[in-house]
Amino acid sequence: MIDDVARHLGSVSRAVEERIHEGKPAKVVVISRIFDTTVEDAWDAVTNQERLPRWFAPVSGELRLGGRFQVQGNAGGTIIACEPPKRFDATWEFGGGMSWITVLVSPEDDDRARVSMEHIVQPDPHWEQFGPGATGAGWDMAFLGLTLHLSPGRPAIDLKEGMAWMGTASGKEFIAISAQDWGRADIAAGTDDAVALASAERTRAAYTGESTTT
Repeated sequence: MIDDVARHLGSVSRAVEERIHEGKPAKVVVISRIFDTTVEDAWDAVTNQERLPRWFAPVSGELRLGGRFQVQGNAGGTIIACEPPKRFDATWEFGGGMSWITVLVSPEDDDRARVSMEHIVQPDPHWEQFGPGATGAGWDMAFLGLTLHLSPGRPAIDLKEGMAWMGTASGKEFIAISAQDWGRADIAAGTDDAVALASAERTRAAYTGESTTT
């Protein structure tokens, strides 16, 4: 699926921030990458229902301001803000819980585009157990799909093959590095080293099937 896992993950920026969201303390998982494409193409890739299944997952519903959507096998939500081709904000509703996402597309030098994702979470027992990696590793996988999709000459990604790849040695290496990187981002945000690294290890084990804890 990808030849150099470490090189890809090294091209992605990660951060963990603290904010007040809807009057309550929140953690924000931030991931971004620069792509060799235009802002218009990047925006189309992250909002076009015909392109989303080629790198992310089928998304049903209405992708417009106020519209409801459902990601196949994952979260649903409502588009609560939209400023084409710059950003959209949405609720992210899964397993009875509510969080929020913001997707931003901005220009870079040489006609390239940066895509950034912010996932806002109000800490709960799941966060306390896994930290930012539980959300961040999933977005790392999404950014891998987007990278392949925006690379010249790449065919559409077969989602079943992608899931199967996650069980290979390369896929497990991807998760291990991603979890470690999110652990480091957590430490940079002020979390105790031992706590952050333990959360990262639980994330790695959960994603690779070495733990039954979810």
